[in-house]
Parts: sequence; structure tokens; C-alpha cells
Amino acid sequence: MTLDPVHFKAISRLAKGVSRTVDEREHREFAETVWAEWLDPLVDGGDRVIEPLDEQRRYRVDATEIALEADRFETRHGLDSGTINPTTFKNGLVVDVAQAAMSRVPSNLELHRRRTNVVAVHSSDVTVGFDGDWQVDDGGYVRQRLLHVPTTDRSMTAVVHELALYLAEVTHATDNAAVVEDLLVMDGPIYPKGLLTWERRDPELAELLAESETPQGVIQSYVELVESFVERDVPLVGFVKNPASRLVTRTVREKQGNSPWLNDAAFFSQLLERGHFNEGTWVRETDELTYTNWFVSRGATDGTLASPTTLSGIDRQLDHDEYEVTFAMVYDPRTDTIYRIEAPRYFTDDPDTRRALTRQLLKGIAAERGPPEAVGKADSLARIGSRETAALREALEAAFDSEIDTDYDDDRWGAFVD
Repeated sequence: MTLDPVHFKAISRLAKGVSRTVDEREHREFAETVWAEWLDPLVDGGDRVIEPLDEQRRYRVDATEIALEADRFETRHGLDSGTINPTTFKNGLVVDVAQAAMSRVPSNLELHRRRTNVVAVHSSDVTVGFDGDWQVDDGGYVRQRLLHVPTTDRSMTAVVHELALYLAEVTHATDNAAVVEDLLVMDGPIYPKGLLTWERRDPELAELLAESETPQGVIQSYVELVESFVERDVPLVGFVKNPASRLVTRTVREKQGNSPWLNDAAFFSQLLERGHFNEGTWVRETDELTYTNWFVSRGATDGTLASPTTLSGIDRQLDHDEYEVTFAMVYDPRTDTIYRIEAPRYFTDDPDTRRALTRQLLKGIAAERGPPEAVGKADSLARIGSRETAALREALEAAFDSEIDTDYDDDRWGAFVD
């Protein structure tokens, strides 16, 4: 232990001083006020950025009972993409490797064997080219490509990571879309949010997005993926395990001068958590899942693909409002976890489809005490473990004839520990 007992006690006393300044009752009361008065609709700069798709309500359902409900969709497919995270080499190369996979419930081992791999490479040397055509391996079960990432001086690791991740994911989804007959659940958002932030994140990234065919092509592929599922009337949804949006909390902070929640996930968690105070201590009830109605979201990147004035280089065949992101929040008190489920508005506009999607995902959460089985399987198939990551990085060092560029923290704590 690096702290002496006297230091540990001193820090604990300081922490108690902070906790005494926080009135949890007031936070919960304020959450009720925001829910009752701010979200129908939430207005930011004159724009309706969030509004209920149907009646604004909170719901609860017994976790055991819904776990035993019949499936609303006979088969469920999951999709995920994992990476080794960007790796910098001493010769100036920045590399990330992504692997995408699709799962099926009930299982289909032949589908589970299929992979799409992308090796994305950035070099500060503009004379170097790496782009290659798609190739097949493993008897046709693996499709792979070496991608030359457009040159940029800023955020290069993020650019490499996002292009590898999203290209692998959308390519695998497109190649295998025909096998999905009932429902596709993507592990994460339905659109490539990382790429869609480029317009606002940095002027150089905005220019890169506007002028480079590579990110535009990836975004176009996501649009066409949604259009293909709409054409076949097969629902496509996203299951976001770690919601990071700050649209509600930022708007509250701007208008009120303060917001007690770090992000929207914290706000909805407090709003959906059921319990009571016992002698000043909050006691959580854990027998029921709680969730909200569905909302339309047009804030930040959620509104990008539904707006006719954004991304002029992207072709869209549907009515713009059919691309709108709709979402509901689900809270599991057994694990104190909040999830966001989202889908294009085309699917959730229909009340029957909206209810079927909600009940199916609630059943999955209840049964698995976490992400539904299709998502969990896809995550397991696509994940590149720490041993595989280390082995891949060693292979890349040999292929590039260059060592990985580490720093003091890597030497001190151990490089690339998951």
C-alpha cells in the first residue's frame, strides 16, 4: 500500500466533507422537474432536439416475468467490430486492426466463422501508398483489406481507429445482411457517430470529411445499410452499452447555470431508479426493469443524416425523417446499469414494431443481466483479446521493420494492457 493509514484517513475525511454538500433528494426532485417540464420537447437554440415519439411516460416490468416471455422475433442477429486500438511505430506509421463479426440466436456456426478485417495505416509520408483491394482468406470466410488512411496532422490516432472500426463493421453488415430475416441488433449506435463528429470536432477533420472519399464512402455505406433493411422491412436497432450523450444535461446547464449530472446516462439512471429513503439513505428496488418511451433525437450527430442541409456528398433515398434517430432508455437496477436502445424512425414510427422491439430487448436484458444474447455473442466473436493484440503488434513490428513507439508510462505500467 502506497498510502500510510494516516493519509488514508485524511483523504476519507475530505471525501466525507464533499458528500455532506450533496443533497440527493434535491437531485432526484430536480430530475423529476426536468422530466416533467423540459423534454416535451427539449429545445436548444430554437431547435426541437429531443421530443417524445409517442406519449412521454416511464414504465416498469418485472424482470423475471419478462425474461420468460416468448421472443417477438424468431431469430436475432448481432453485429460488432473490435480493434487492437491505434498503435504508433517509430517510423511514423500509425496502425489499427479491426475485426467485425455477426452472431445469430439460435446459433449458426458457419455465420459465426465469417469475419471482416481491416488494417488501417496512416503515414506522414505522403508518397507512401498502402491501399489494397478486398481479399479473401480462410476458404472465403474472411474478407480483409489494407486501408491507407488520408493524411492528417491532427487526431491521427482517432482517424485511424474510427475508419478501421466503422469500415469493418459496415462492410460485414452489408455482406451478411441477406441472412438477417427478423432483427439485427448492432452493438453500439446505428450510425458511425465517431465519423459524424468530424464536422464539429476540428476544422481539419471537417475538411477531411468533406474532401476525402474514404470517410464519405463509409458513411454512405451506413445509409445504404439502413435503406436495405427498410426495403425488406426488417428492423435494425442499436444497443448502446455506455451512453455518452450530454444533450439533455448540457441544455439544462446552459439554461439553469448548473446540472448535477455528468451526462444524460446519469440523469436517466436517477430518473428511472426506483426506491425509497430509509433514515436518509437511498434504498434501491431491484425486482423490476424500468424504461422510458421512445424519443426522437435531432441533437449533435443524431440529426446529421436526417438533415437535408448536412453531408451534401451523401445520397439518401428515403424521406429524411425516416433516418432520424429514435431512442429509449432502459435501466437495470440489479446491476445499476443504464442502456440506450435506438433505431431509425422508419421502424419505430409503427406502434406495433416499436412495442415488439422494446419487449424483445427488455427480455434480452432481463434474461442475460446485461446486453441481449445476440449482442453478447457478437461482442465475443469480434473482440480481439489482450494476447491476440500483443501477438498482432509483434507481427506488425516485423512487417514494418520498426518498433512500437512507447513512452515512460508504457515502461512503468506495461504497454498496451487492456
